[in-house]
Amino acid sequence: MINGLMEVIVYVQHMDAQVRFYRDILGFKVRFPSDLTDYSNEYWVELETGACTLALHGGGSGHAGEETAKLVFGVNDIEVARQMLLAKGVAASEIRSPAPGIMVVDAFDPEHNPFSLESRNN
Repeated sequence: MINGLMEVIVYVQHMDAQVRFYRDILGFKVRFPSDLTDYSNEYWVELETGACTLALHGGGSGHAGEETAKLVFGVNDIEVARQMLLAKGVAASEIRSPAPGIMVVDAFDPEHNPFSLESRNN
């Protein structure tokens, strides 16, 4: 009956900063609305992340990052991905291995929403 996760919605306060983070730092393409230079006045922005859409929803309460869902993005090379975050000014944890064959780096977006980069050796 359920076909899989198709969208994750993150409530944000500062849309332009959040779009710039997910687009410019993490490299996701803005699907809607595309071709804007300033997203400050947008209330809904969709980013392509692969099989699942990341939707940024304006009107965040200012309590972002507290007991919120964590986004996990797959990467091929965890060491290269961590260095990319650090080079772009994102504080990233050391690489950890919570289970055999799984490597994880933890970080936060500009509104302190947690996310992880994960690689799997399956």
